[in-house]
Amino acid sequence: MNKLLGEVDPQIVAIAAKDLTRQQDSLMLIPSENYASRAVMEIQGSILANKYAEGYPGERYYNGCQFMDEAESLAIERAKALFGVEHVNVQPHAGSQANMAVYHALLEPGDTILAMSLSHGGHLTHGDNVNFSGRYYNIAAYGVDAETERIDMEVVARLAAEHRPKLIVVGATAYPRHFDFAAWRQVADSVGAYLLADIAHIAGLIAGGVHPDPVPYCDVITTTTHKTLRGPRGAMIMCKAEYADKIDRAVFPGLQGGPFLHTIAARAVAFKEASEPDFKIYQAQTVKNAKVLAARLIENGFRLVSGGTDNHLMLMDLTSKYEKLSGRQAADHLEDAGIIVNKNTIPFDKRKPRTTSGIRLGTPMITTRGMKEPEMVLVANFITEALENRQKSAIKRQIRERVKDLCSQFPIYEYLK
Repeated sequence: MNKLLGEVDPQIVAIAAKDLTRQQDSLMLIPSENYASRAVMEIQGSILANKYAEGYPGERYYNGCQFMDEAESLAIERAKALFGVEHVNVQPHAGSQANMAVYHALLEPGDTILAMSLSHGGHLTHGDNVNFSGRYYNIAAYGVDAETERIDMEVVARLAAEHRPKLIVVGATAYPRHFDFAAWRQVADSVGAYLLADIAHIAGLIAGGVHPDPVPYCDVITTTTHKTLRGPRGAMIMCKAEYADKIDRAVFPGLQGGPFLHTIAARAVAFKEASEPDFKIYQAQTVKNAKVLAARLIENGFRLVSGGTDNHLMLMDLTSKYEKLSGRQAADHLEDAGIIVNKNTIPFDKRKPRTTSGIRLGTPMITTRGMKEPEMVLVANFITEALENRQKSAIKRQIRERVKDLCSQFPIYEYLK
């Protein structure tokens, strides 16, 4: 019972050590990933993992939860203060479950949802037919304009008037532009719909003051707590007080049993970190870095969806430069060079989702490491050189060594001290 991990399971320790090396030596550009702090990881692996605590603070179904109540209440109060919201539920295990809980709370099966198409940047839980959302609800999808590759609010308004949704979802996993939440509120009001903002990708930007705030305009807000928020993996739901009871009942007992209090405590730590002045500086730098990276990629001959970015991510259209190169192939070639991105569909993509014509990349992780504008130019040049020489293994190995050298100047070990 009291043995250290290395004594109990050296095999899993070896696996973790190998991934630590991978993370240290690679440019991690997947925009939905980030480095949680050592403090976050420390409490997540703490004694709090031992306790069952079904229910909510003050209303548990198990005894011995007084300190669990303290931890969860602290996470709730910190989240409310960070985002300026009336009610928070910090129990959802993942973003998909958070969205499911909102649908469960506000809708009946068969009700209509207006949400962003997966192929244009939306999430699976926004109505894709392979997901619960597409199976149990009537989905009307909006996308981006074919020319601007941005959401056209006049089109959204027309779709809302045509389909009369009970719920409108504003949010995406691969949309590089700001959301005008006030405009979305007008559309929702025009048809009497609830307005849900899924801010899983941009929560940290919002908390850092570098993205428009959904709180004044949305009935409910869901988010993950990792990504740009830089906390542990998990999710939460924020809402107006009038929806609190419905949301809480939908999470428990509607969809989940016991919450993960060790992770909720880690969220409390992350919310405290996000309330510090350094966090605003970090978020501003994340956006600055994204803009510089995007500009350099464009200079190097790549076409970016919508022509650039307003946030932390960008979508590269590979067909503009390499007609036969798929996103899947490009991601693999870049990994050979020590650069980690993910394949991603682009709007009106002619390839299948498992292949894609684009890649998605972002700056949260490399900004956490301390990289700034000069490094973004280097990163863009590494990407360009690796793709130009994708069939030349020796050159990709050389780039990998240069990437490793750059990464050594920004050690994640320092961040995790």
